[in-house]
This record gives sequence, C-alpha cells and structure tokens, in this order.
Amino acid sequence: MAKHRRFSDKPKSDPLEENIEPKTTKEILLDESPRDLKTILLSGTKYAYIIAAVALLSGIFTPLTLGVEIENVIFGMLSIFLGLVGGVIIFLGIKSQKFTIIMVSGGLGMMFGSLVLIYEVIDKSLF
Repeated sequence: MAKHRRFSDKPKSDPLEENIEPKTTKEILLDESPRDLKTILLSGTKYAYIIAAVALLSGIFTPLTLGVEIENVIFGMLSIFLGLVGGVIIFLGIKSQKFTIIMVSGGLGMMFGSLVLIYEVIDKSLF
C-alpha cells in the first residue's frame, strides 16, 4: 500500500536558500574561471595532434618518396591547414554567444580560400 504524505510532512525550507536568485545561462557563461598553465597546455596538445595528423595526411613525405616538387606539397599543406582553421573557427563561432555571424562567415571564407588554393595547385583555376 502506498504511503501518502501530509501537508505537515513537507520538509522545512532553509531561509538562506530563499534569497538566492537563479542564474541565467548568460550569467553562467560569463562567470568563466581564469585559465591556468596546465589547462592551456592540455587544450593546446589536442590542437597539436590535429595539426600533426593533417600534416601527415597531406603528404609531407611525398617529395622524399615520389620526387614531387616541394612547392606543390607546401601549397597542399597550406590549403589543408587553411580549411582546418576555417572549420575550427566555424565551430568556435557556433559555440560562442558573441560574434557568431562574423566568425562563421570568416570560417566559410577560409574554407573557400582553401578550395581556391586546391584548384590552383592542380592548375585548374576557378577565376
């Protein structure tokens, strides 16, 4: 059989908790704690891994193995890094509350610049 609670069984509220106003999400986002050196290093290492993976995927060892000109490899890496930075800026722009449109537009512009560089490397100009 279920036990029913009475009005008198209601727990007493703490008078100190009644004066506290709930924070909105904007106030919570603005109350960021200062970043220490360990936090900065940990967040920087994840970007270092991404950059290393992109450099390997872009064919940094191609001139050594196939005899391709180093300039083409540098432009290829530049275009991939530019697209990567554009994607990161789009992600940060969507995540932040301020400058969303500017950051997303800048990220899309960087990705378009990456596309133009790729077409320039293969000698098929878009313009």
